[in-house]
Amino acid sequence: MTGPAGRLDAVLVCGGRWHDIDFARLRLLELLADRPQVRTRVYEDYDCQPALETADLLVTYTCDVRPDATQQKALAHFVQRGGRWLALHGTNSVIEPPLPGGRRLFTTPRLLGDVAGVLGSQFLAHPPIEPYEVKVTRPDHPLVAGIEPFTVTDELYVCELHGDREVLLHAEYTGPCRGFAEGDTAALDRTPRPVLYLKRHGLGEVCYFTLGHCRGRYDMQDLGVADTGRVDLGPWRTREFRTVLRRCLDWAMGA
Repeated sequence: MTGPAGRLDAVLVCGGRWHDIDFARLRLLELLADRPQVRTRVYEDYDCQPALETADLLVTYTCDVRPDATQQKALAHFVQRGGRWLALHGTNSVIEPPLPGGRRLFTTPRLLGDVAGVLGSQFLAHPPIEPYEVKVTRPDHPLVAGIEPFTVTDELYVCELHGDREVLLHAEYTGPCRGFAEGDTAALDRTPRPVLYLKRHGLGEVCYFTLGHCRGRYDMQDLGVADTGRVDLGPWRTREFRTVLRRCLDWAMGA
């Protein structure tokens, strides 16, 4: 669907909770702006069906942004018809915070519908944010060629997996994820945790990259924390993350 002179139309969805969405949006727009053939329309949720119908690529950075039934069909159709979807960090998450006065457990209801199958995963839990090693599963693949194992400070995602994936980066974690209703159950799965993978759907493909956490001082106020007292940029300070992210954007453009 590339336009005249190689122009590409992109949709960027960047929104949600408990993260510095402004920071992530700005960084992603800067990266897209480095590619002069790309023209980007920006949204904070999935109310973007008209733009998605003609888009060449979709980039999402969200946390607990829930597509409704109509939006789920539009997202699945975008990939089915041949679109490329670069899904970052919490795109696969639906998270309910603890109820006042109840147990302090976050739940992860299965409300993504067919989108979970298109993405290939749904978030269940993560351990406390701390440094962990990311290993290269497919060192021969262009997205990770020349990347050595690296340490990153981020949320290590434990996910419910759907369908077949080509895993390119992974991490290993077998401990509990305290604070999540399914954290103990998820820890029973001792298989490597996908960090970067490709997932085919119809004529198109999804590239899911679980890294990308960032949080400002004022992003937890709905949980009763007025000011965290710190700014977390985690993987955005890590050279390997930035390198792979740029390659993933090139992949989304069809490179």
